Amino acid sequence: MITEKKVLSPEPVVGENSKLVNVKLGDYTEVGLFNFIENVVMEDYSYTGQFCFVQNAVIGKFANIAAAVRIGPTMHPVERPTLHHFTYRREMYGFDDIDDIEFFEKRESRITYIGKDTWIGHGAIIMPRVSVGDGAVVGSGAVVTKDVEPYTVVAGVPARFIKRRFPEETARKLQSIKWWDWPHEKIKENFKDFLLDIDAFIDKHYEE
Repeated sequence: MITEKKVLSPEPVVGENSKLVNVKLGDYTEVGLFNFIENVVMEDYSYTGQFCFVQNAVIGKFANIAAAVRIGPTMHPVERPTLHHFTYRREMYGFDDIDDIEFFEKRESRITYIGKDTWIGHGAIIMPRVSVGDGAVVGSGAVVTKDVEPYTVVAGVPARFIKRRFPEETARKLQSIKWWDWPHEKIKENFKDFLLDIDAFIDKHYEE
C-alpha cells in the first residue's frame, strides 16, 4: 500500500472536521482530525493527533500531543447548589436574558502550559493551571493534576513521578542550549546531531 507523503510547511495544517476558536498556530504546526481547540496558542512545530480537545492553553514548540488528549478541561461550579450549567448558561434555558460573563472569564484565565519538546501520551488529561515542563513525558491515560518537572516522566491516575529522562545536569544543559529556538535552517543544518546520543549532542552544542 502506497501512502501519500506528508510534507509540512510554515503554513499550519488543520485536519478535517476540526473547530478552532481564538487560536494562534505557529509555523509547521498541525492539528489532527476532529479536534476542538479554543483559546490556545500553539507554537512552532507542535502537533495534535486525532480527537483532541484543548482549551485555554499555551503549547510550546515541538510538543507531541497524541490522539484523544484533553488539555484544560473546564470545571463545573461545585460550590453552587447545582452543578448543572443552567446557572451560567441561563439564557439558553430562558431563566435570564444574560449569561454569566464572570464565570466564563474565570474559566478562560485558568491557563495550562505545555513546555517545549514534550510528549503527551494517548488519552491523557492535563488539568487547568498545570504546567508540564520542557522535555517531559506524560504517559498514556494519565490524569495530570500537578506541575510536571522538566525532563521527567509521569504516569497514572493521578499522575505520579516515574523517572527522570536525563540526569538533572543534562536537563539543565538542554534547557540552556534551547535548540527549539533555533531557526528552521539551523535545525536542518544540524539535523544529524539530533540522532546522536544525548552526551554527544550536549558536548557539541552546550556552552558555559
